[in-house]
Amino acid sequence: MNTHKDTPLAGKTALVTGSSRGIGAQIARALAEAGCHTVYCHGRTAEACKQTVSLVEAAGARGIALAAELSDPAQVDALGDRLAALGGVDILYNNAAVMHPWRELPEDLTAHDWTWSFQVNVVALVRLTIKLLPAMRATKWGRIVNLTSGIDKTPQLAAYGASKWAVDKWTDDLASALEGSGIIVSTLDPGWLKTDLGGPNADHEVDTVLPGALVPALLKDGERGGQFFRAQEYR
Repeated sequence: MNTHKDTPLAGKTALVTGSSRGIGAQIARALAEAGCHTVYCHGRTAEACKQTVSLVEAAGARGIALAAELSDPAQVDALGDRLAALGGVDILYNNAAVMHPWRELPEDLTAHDWTWSFQVNVVALVRLTIKLLPAMRATKWGRIVNLTSGIDKTPQLAAYGASKWAVDKWTDDLASALEGSGIIVSTLDPGWLKTDLGGPNADHEVDTVLPGALVPALLKDGERGGQFFRAQEYR
């Protein structure tokens, strides 16, 4: 277990959604290195999270794999309820997201493109947040980080882009509601990274998400909620 009492997040617990690989795995490991006591590593299956759990444990924290398909509302609620029953988490990192296939024309976008994008990228994110807020309110401390995107004027991925704009709006509204509560919610643009989602032609390697991705989790008490961070600005 993590015994570094002088680290910034000493003793804190965290959930990182979509942390079986890529950005989420990097963030889960970094949270462990920053002193978190327990990091819940989420993926579609527990088996998929084994490597991330190993990274977390190597960094000195307890790693626990949690499985849930975020396109299934029942599984989203079950995940939130399970964590709430365990006492919740101090840090919620809403990293998981999906991107629908490239559509050459706006009229090529399917109903599934829209419903799938919004269910995973928005509705699941909101539901998990709502499930885990009461425990944060009880301790008067929490950090919620929602991944957004710098995607712009890309109609071929319109449903994905719109879902990320919805995340931005939700974060802004939630920050207003949480003012003075001790819970700080922020958005992070991880940059265009060479992940399964970003593809091999992306601008940055996945490890460039750090240390920037930790900045919103490390905000000091009393700092303003609703801030927007770009990971690569902290390289």
